[in-house]
Amino acid sequence: MAKIGVVTFPGSLDDQDALRAIKLTGGEPVSLWHASDSLQGVDAVILPGGFSYGDYLRCGAIARFSPVMAEVIRAAGKGLPVLGICNGFQVLCEAHLLPGALIRSDRRTFYCKDQQLRVESTDTVWTNAFAKDQEINIVLKHGEGNFQADDETLRRLEGEGRVVFRYLVENPNGSRNGIAGITNETGNVVGLMPHPEHNVDPLVSPTLDGVGFFESVYRFVNAKTPPSGTCPTPSSPDSPSSPSSSCALVAGPNGGAPATNAQDDGIGKPQDDGAQKVQGE
Repeated sequence: MAKIGVVTFPGSLDDQDALRAIKLTGGEPVSLWHASDSLQGVDAVILPGGFSYGDYLRCGAIARFSPVMAEVIRAAGKGLPVLGICNGFQVLCEAHLLPGALIRSDRRTFYCKDQQLRVESTDTVWTNAFAKDQEINIVLKHGEGNFQADDETLRRLEGEGRVVFRYLVENPNGSRNGIAGITNETGNVVGLMPHPEHNVDPLVSPTLDGVGFFESVYRFVNAKTPPSGTCPTPSSPDSPSSPSSSCALVAGPNGGAPATNAQDDGIGKPQDDGAQKVQGE
């Protein structure tokens, strides 16, 4: 069973929702504390929504320097799957694990709705269970979700297939190119403004489209760590160095290590930096 850690910062709002979503979808939830430098051996990390450190300075600007984030940054550079949801996306941008910035939405007010999205890329740890161009509906709630980046960064994201989700029907916050979520060069770090953890329970969710995020990371973890004895040894003809091996690493969205379609898997490296941002989830 995949162990998925959820970080709680002072001011986190949706950490318990994320922990519950992990349990409901078949994972083992692990609570991680902002002041700890241990990730407790988890297979993946979620940075949840909320208002970390009260959104002082800028959203995520203080959380980025918490002790746990030093370890998250180090582990993400070695390929650990990391998902940033809303405020977590803002933290990832502040930590330079993802480029760009989330600034105040153009409607200048907190906005909550069931948001239609299009899946632009399935070559990530967190989206390989979806189909490309699949339309999904995920809860959205924020006041500072306007994704901005300079023209060169935007061209790079679009050209390298690193835009993961795009808003449909309406752009709820003024994000450039209608971008709702992006990934790093190797596909193990994903950030988005909508909240998939709110779309996993049929009792309270209008759709179950959030389940795909969790199924994707479980699929990746299970493929990365097959049961003992199922991977060939390096000396065998079908060793992991062979392209035909099911244990081989494959290219991510920018040709790096991990791609994560149903049949793919891999480990990655850290991401470039980008612009900074302004305040609040």
